[in-house]
Amino acid sequence: MKACATSMRIDSLILPVAPQAVCGKRFGSSNAVAAMPPADAVAWIGELIKGGKEIHGVNLCGPGDALAAPEMLFAVLDQLREKYPHFSLQVTTAGLGVANLAPALAERQVAQINLHVEAVQTEIIEKIYVWIRPSKRTVPLSQAAEVLISEQEKAVAVLSKAGVPVNIQTTVYPGINDQHVAAIAAKMAELGASSITLLPFEPIAGEENLPACDAAMLEKAKQDAAAHIKLSEYGASLLTPPGSGDSFAGTVLPKPTKERPNVAAVSSNGMEVDLHLGQAVKILIYGPRCGDELPSLLAVRNAPEAGAGSSRWETLARECLFDCFALLAANAGENPQKVLAEQSIKVLLAEDSIEGLVDVLYGGGKKQKCKK
Repeated sequence: MKACATSMRIDSLILPVAPQAVCGKRFGSSNAVAAMPPADAVAWIGELIKGGKEIHGVNLCGPGDALAAPEMLFAVLDQLREKYPHFSLQVTTAGLGVANLAPALAERQVAQINLHVEAVQTEIIEKIYVWIRPSKRTVPLSQAAEVLISEQEKAVAVLSKAGVPVNIQTTVYPGINDQHVAAIAAKMAELGASSITLLPFEPIAGEENLPACDAAMLEKAKQDAAAHIKLSEYGASLLTPPGSGDSFAGTVLPKPTKERPNVAAVSSNGMEVDLHLGQAVKILIYGPRCGDELPSLLAVRNAPEAGAGSSRWETLARECLFDCFALLAANAGENPQKVLAEQSIKVLLAEDSIEGLVDVLYGGGKKQKCKK
């Protein structure tokens, strides 16, 4: 996969449509970004084409895991396949639960699955990841590492058998897995993977506990991998979706108004946005605090009970979000997003600290007028 020299041609456009993460790494983690709603993602592609871009392929990748919410992913794939049948469609994932989705991916003519494989030994997995969530329940990292390895191996075998090519993506971490690349390449090739892409680890600002992977180390890793499997270069376009910022990308951020000065969030622990909207029992309401006007927790409200269909979301808007311009959730169905949007409430999909995300929506600390 090589990038084309002309700026008007895009061989593989990254489309950040995945709202839900399934794992977190110890190194190189950046601020959370919001996933693009399917309609916005397809509309953005249309705008790029109108602007003269020649798009040949799309990579559904990030900010979470593309296959953590398969219904949403398939909705995007179906829209893209219908509107742009010539596109080469790729999906990037860590592989949890992917084996069961192989027939649906093959049916949608997915050209390639990019599978993040950082190790094939649990002790190395535990050095790279902080947490891995194989299901809705959190399990010990040692156990989750075993599940991840098993699920990835199964995914490669089943996808290959279904006719969906698998490209392995491995980040080379100095002193952690740089000597392990050959084992990864050999195992994945044995299972049926068609290629591997090696990415050099680059620490983020303020992260000095692990050095960057230099050119010599990366070249050695490539030589090790090439003895077992075909090398593939990373060449996806990194065009920034409209309305992106330090903490959100892919959507135009809503703004507070006199009538709707507050932000709602759903959370299991009161600190992070980590719940599907449909799972929420309580709604946290944040807004400018009277006195110093700083964004703060103002109230906790009860969410309507499940089972009422669209009327549940209408009740949510009317009784719970009547003073909110936005709602933060890890995931949400298209129907509640549509119902809330009709009431001027924008649903933003992200997983991160509530306070950090709220701060971004209020301009990174800029004062807002307090509603009297």
